[in-house]
Amino acid sequence: MRKMSRLHVILLLILTSCSSARTSYSQSLHTTSNKAVKAYNEGLEAYNYLEYDKAEAWFLDALASDQKFYEAYVMLGELYTKQARYPQAAENYKAAVSLDSLSYKPIFFALGDAEMKAGDYANALIHYRSYLNYKGGSEKNRAIAVRNIINCEFAIEALKDPVTFNPENIGSAINTSEDEYWPSITADGQTLMFTRQSHYRSPGPFARNSSQEDFYISLLSDNGWGTSVNAGAPLNTSSNEGAQTLSSNGNYMYFTACERAGGMGSCDIYFSAFSNGQWTHPYNLGPPVNSSAWESTPSVSADGNLLIFSSNRQGGFGGKDLWYSLLSENGTWSHPVNMGDKINTLGEEMSPFIHFDGRTLYFASDGRPGMGGFDIYLAKMNEDSTWTEPRNLGYPINTSSDDMGLVIETSGQKAYFSSKRSNSAGKDIFFFNLDESLRPTPVSYLKGKVSDKETGKLLKAEYELINLSTNRITAKNTTDDSGNFLVCLPSGNNYGINISKPGYLFYSENFMFEGQHTAMEPFIKRIALSLAKVGEKITLSNVFYEIDSWELRKESMTELNNLANLLTENKSIIVEIGGFTDSTGTDEYNLILSEKRALSVVNYLINKGISSERLKHKGYGNSSPIGDNATSEGRRLNRRTEARVIGLK
Repeated sequence: MRKMSRLHVILLLILTSCSSARTSYSQSLHTTSNKAVKAYNEGLEAYNYLEYDKAEAWFLDALASDQKFYEAYVMLGELYTKQARYPQAAENYKAAVSLDSLSYKPIFFALGDAEMKAGDYANALIHYRSYLNYKGGSEKNRAIAVRNIINCEFAIEALKDPVTFNPENIGSAINTSEDEYWPSITADGQTLMFTRQSHYRSPGPFARNSSQEDFYISLLSDNGWGTSVNAGAPLNTSSNEGAQTLSSNGNYMYFTACERAGGMGSCDIYFSAFSNGQWTHPYNLGPPVNSSAWESTPSVSADGNLLIFSSNRQGGFGGKDLWYSLLSENGTWSHPVNMGDKINTLGEEMSPFIHFDGRTLYFASDGRPGMGGFDIYLAKMNEDSTWTEPRNLGYPINTSSDDMGLVIETSGQKAYFSSKRSNSAGKDIFFFNLDESLRPTPVSYLKGKVSDKETGKLLKAEYELINLSTNRITAKNTTDDSGNFLVCLPSGNNYGINISKPGYLFYSENFMFEGQHTAMEPFIKRIALSLAKVGEKITLSNVFYEIDSWELRKESMTELNNLANLLTENKSIIVEIGGFTDSTGTDEYNLILSEKRALSVVNYLINKGISSERLKHKGYGNSSPIGDNATSEGRRLNRRTEARVIGLK
């Protein structure tokens, strides 16, 4: 007799006291029909060889011969559970219990489990409790039953208060009859990367069903998403790639690959950059991010300085935990830190997504009260860098199945995820408008291209984003070789941008979002840098004064330090600091105020070590407006400070 299923062996041990397995196998079954027994035995044979379709047919044949064949119902329940056909599994377990509820009490655990995974929480609750009333069973299953009772109670309440959820298929340009999942999107919403799993039958005498995971990319146009294209070699290989995170500007990515030559653990995190029209050869991040354990599902912050990922390395709270690593100024990643028991549980956490706001984290967990399996939760970072209590996104975003892989565009309104919603098709990518209560902080972005003012030549330059509300640099990087850059601007704060290149005067601008918490239009700019030569000037957009005063505000310090650095690096130039006002007040008053403001800047630069011989100042009042004084925006533009190169030493 070939090997029997574990559940069938357990049934035999409980239902009989006979010493002969073969004797018990033929004598302890709940049937007297030889025809039913024969079909049942054939079903076991097929089941143990993983021939589930044949096994199902034989078990159904056994039931056709005897509709009260207890073991055939049980084995169909086990088979359907393995195939994730949970409603049918529950139906057959329930049929077995109706025939005999006393012979095998652990069946109540299997029944409750199938009902919960089928979304029948009320009945699952009843049968988990019935199982716990049985004074036996494994400690592991009893612990699972206790946890799932909490999940059922949560789910029953969640069903009464569903969140807004109207998913739409993203369309045939991306979705096919194959499986598409793990969407990633750039900050401008123009590029979508995802994983496609293609299924095929391998050739040769030992042909078998196989699959291949590769990255695909689709670009958005006025006509919608374009036909997706394979990301190509060397990013895609004959091995599998997946679970990627795309940088906010789409210029680089991190992803997961398993069992690769030179890998450190079973799965590692890899990096690739987009350069000269193709993705570079991926490289393993190595230690300390990767270890001899399992690392997967990375998510990189919009500024590129924070990497969150899932790992089962030592030092965690459960099976798989979320960890984070910070990028140092020399380009290396810090030793990963566990995200703590506010995020991690005794269960498993994975599939993180840190939104473009840098403060809202979405992740999947099976260790918290939920709808069953993995649910998606959100937590927000507090000012002290701790996290709020994670919140379940609710039903029907979360279901009795495993839910994960959610990403959300910059505005916080539209979310993307993958799901299998038809038995005739594979997994598809969907989008929906996220319930307002579940949204992150809206984020705008500045998308720019830097060039030489005179020649129009595209320049590779440095840029930094300053949070003027805190006077901290929140992002610092370089453009690509074509001068392109993208930087995210979360709402609620005031920001200054500074773009510089050696030999050129820097460019600055500000974005005043303090108190604004709604979605904003992006900023698209062509930025021309001027060579540091006589006649060229800088508008010091991030120099501010107290109202009706020449006292410099603290938000001005970063900009003034940049000006001091420029003068230090270009020791030959002499500049005039010019002060300008709007038309409010008399001409005489504005002239005096503007001159005193210009002098405040000169004094600051002198204190920073710049020779007074290289610094002149002049107040221009309202004599050179660049905006309409009839509007508040025009007056804001007219209130400015400029640094103009007037000579060389």
